[in-house]
Amino acid sequence: MTQTPDTPPLLEFPCRFPIKIMGAAHPEFTRTVLEVTRIHAPDFEEVDLVVRESSGGNYLAATITVRATSREQLDDLYRAFSGHPMVKMVL
Repeated sequence: MTQTPDTPPLLEFPCRFPIKIMGAAHPEFTRTVLEVTRIHAPDFEEVDLVVRESSGGNYLAATITVRATSREQLDDLYRAFSGHPMVKMVL
């Protein structure tokens, strides 16, 4: 979708933006999510991380809420998580 001068932006920065990261249950999953997040959002605080286990205990879902400063920052986060071997899906 191309933005025209008459079209308002979908997001106004800075803003709080949630990202859900899902992967296989692994003891290092939460630490890995924190490390990747802090590379692209150094001001990220651990209180903005929620991790839930699947009903069968085979998967973990982490939701991070970052203070997004640009579209590029969000794109970098999505690319970093999508390319990580521990991550199965990013929403």
